[in-house]
Amino acid sequence: MLSQLVERLARFMAILGGLVLTGLIALTCVSVLGRGLNTLGHSGFLTSLSESGAKALIATGVGPVQGDFELLEAGISFTIFAFLPICQLRRGHATVDVFSTGFPHWLNRFLETFWEVLLSALVLLITWRLFVGMQDKMRYEETTFILQFPVWWAFAFSFGAAFVASVVAVYCAVARMTELVTGRRLSSDAEGEVH
Repeated sequence: MLSQLVERLARFMAILGGLVLTGLIALTCVSVLGRGLNTLGHSGFLTSLSESGAKALIATGVGPVQGDFELLEAGISFTIFAFLPICQLRRGHATVDVFSTGFPHWLNRFLETFWEVLLSALVLLITWRLFVGMQDKMRYEETTFILQFPVWWAFAFSFGAAFVASVVAVYCAVARMTELVTGRRLSSDAEGEVH
């Protein structure tokens, strides 16, 4: 039951992160297209072909999305933390196992557990520091340069996703420790892992 709840939570965050990432990609495309059309409208090439066409293009107000990099900065930080739970649950983190393939099975299980616990501790540390950073940004009422939205909003969204990542990380660490002690397999194997 708990494993299904954690699985659903991780999947929900991955879907949400995917939707935000898709929106950021669309925003970037619109901004780049607008910047390109604005540059074209001001170019000597278009002006030489049709001055009225160049003026008409510029008159539409076409240009880059104002504050696009601020939105990207805030959104990308959220998506990183939104994808972390499913990556943690599926054991999708990059690993280097050049030497460990020759280790005994029990030693590999111990090392997997050790790294799972260490990674979980790091996720908890990052989540805590995001919370502290969010509080600082709220206290100093810092805003972005162009859009003037409060910086703590981005911290809050990232903290929310990191909190979910922390829950999943702790679940994975406890499952690994339980597996090490009992010898029973509780978590799904990593993508492409061979035993």
